[in-house]
Amino acid sequence: MNVLRQYDEEPARQAWVDVCSRLAPGGVLVEGTCDEIGRIGSWVLASMHGPESLTLSCSLRHLDHPRTLAERLPKTLIHQNVPGTAIHKFVRDLGLAWDSSAALAVFSARQRWIAAVKSLGHDWPLLGPESRSRFGELTVAWSAIDPDTG
Repeated sequence: MNVLRQYDEEPARQAWVDVCSRLAPGGVLVEGTCDEIGRIGSWVLASMHGPESLTLSCSLRHLDHPRTLAERLPKTLIHQNVPGTAIHKFVRDLGLAWDSSAALAVFSARQRWIAAVKSLGHDWPLLGPESRSRFGELTVAWSAIDPDTG
């Protein structure tokens, strides 16, 4: 975590290519970033074929709004988070789903987040068990947010 974020975008992207080309069959690279105290983070899972998914993770007790997660996107996505890109639309849609679930905030941020993620899943290819959302996580297929195809 937080290693490639220090580099310019192209050297960080090349590091992915280099590491992924050397993975053993079935091996993966998990590369990402988090805030200083680990309450907000994101990571990309990549195989020898390239990136497969993006996971966003947060401490729900400390989450003010999902747009905060955009501040901790991995290097390959943070500069792509501008209007008109898939990652921008994804983060925007997550924020809208959070806003639409505001009534559940009286029960807990966890209930609000679970409802927001479930709603988001109607339009985005979310991966992994739905139960991970109760821990403040959500994973989306890389193909849906890939800056090279959007």
